[in-house]
Amino acid sequence: MTGKRPVWIIRGVVVVGDHELRLLFEDGTVGDVSFRDRTWPGVLAPLQDPDYFAEVEIVGGTVHWRRHDLDLAPEPLYEAAKANGLIRPLAAAAA
Repeated sequence: MTGKRPVWIIRGVVVVGDHELRLLFEDGTVGDVSFRDRTWPGVLAPLQDPDYFAEVEIVGGTVHWRRHDLDLAPEPLYEAAKANGLIRPLAAAAA
């Protein structure tokens, strides 16, 4: 079975501020996603700590925090990054 990989797969992450990430996606989209005003309930509560939040890494194509085995769905992160995009996908830039 062949096919294109989903565009929302995250390939890179950099912490660019307190609870703010710069994400690089499969299609070349780069954008910032801010979580500054977000409330982290329940199992996500550890993400309120800026030092813990900064321990983010990429696992399985999405952002992940190892100590508590937390991750976030990449699809809404892709939409948020596109809304705050720094670099457009290659296909869109060529059009």
